[in-house]
Amino acid sequence: MGKRIGDFKVLKNSRLNQDHFILELLSPDSIEDIMPGQFAEIRIDKNKETFLRRPFSFHNVDFRRNKVEFLIQIAGKGTHMLSQIAPGEYLNLIYPLGNSFTMPEKGEKVILVGGGCGVAPLLFLSQKLYFNGVTQDIILGYRTRERIIEYTKFLEFGKVYVATEDGSEGFKGFVSNHPLIVDGKYDRIYCCGPEPMMKKIALIAKSKNTFCEVSLENLMACGMGVCLCCAVKTIKGNLLTCTDGPVFNINDLEW
Repeated sequence: MGKRIGDFKVLKNSRLNQDHFILELLSPDSIEDIMPGQFAEIRIDKNKETFLRRPFSFHNVDFRRNKVEFLIQIAGKGTHMLSQIAPGEYLNLIYPLGNSFTMPEKGEKVILVGGGCGVAPLLFLSQKLYFNGVTQDIILGYRTRERIIEYTKFLEFGKVYVATEDGSEGFKGFVSNHPLIVDGKYDRIYCCGPEPMMKKIALIAKSKNTFCEVSLENLMACGMGVCLCCAVKTIKGNLLTCTDGPVFNINDLEW
C-alpha cells in the first residue's frame, strides 16, 4: 500500500511511569502492511514550537482491530504535549515509514536485546516472531527496577531476562555483559537502545560472526529523506536513517 497519511483516533493514553507513556490509536484504514521496525511521523498541533512531526516506532499492532500502540518517552515539549492528549482526540500520522527487521530462517535461534525506551520496536517484532513459530530469548535492560516497562507484555512471546544497572532486579549490569550475550550462541541478534549499548552488542556479534540488526534512534524531522538530518555513516557512504533504515545490519555501519 505504501506510505500514506491518516487521522488516528486516540483510544487510550496510559502513563507507565514519570517518563514513559503509551498511546493506543485506532486507524481509519487497514494497517495490514505495517512491519516490525517501521515507524510513523506524528503531527503535534496547537503549538507553534512543535511544527515538526515526531517519529515513533510501532510498538504494538493489532491487525484485526486496526489498532496501533506507541511507547513514548517524554523528552521535550512535543512528547510532553502528546502525553497530555485525551481519548477521543485525533492525531495525524504519516505511515508506515522506513524499512523493517529481516525475518529469521526456519529453525534459527534468535535473541532480542532492548535498552530503556529502545524496547519500543522490539515488542512488535517479538509478536511477529512468535506467530511465525520462532523461539526467542529476550533481554530487557533498565537503570533500576522502578524504570522497568513492558516486561509482562514480552512474556507472551518468549523467555524474558531483565538486567538493571544497579542490580535492583535481575542481572546486575549492562545488557551487553549479560551471560546470554557474552556466552550464548544465537543465529540472529535484534537490538535497539542507546547507541553505546548497541555498539557493544555489535562488537560482540561481530566477534562471533553472528547476524545482527539494530534499530537506530536518530532525529528524523521529515521521515521521508527530504531534510537529510538523519544521515548515518555506512560502508556504502552516508545513508538516511528514515528511508534506508531505521534498521541496519551492523556490518554496514561504520562502527
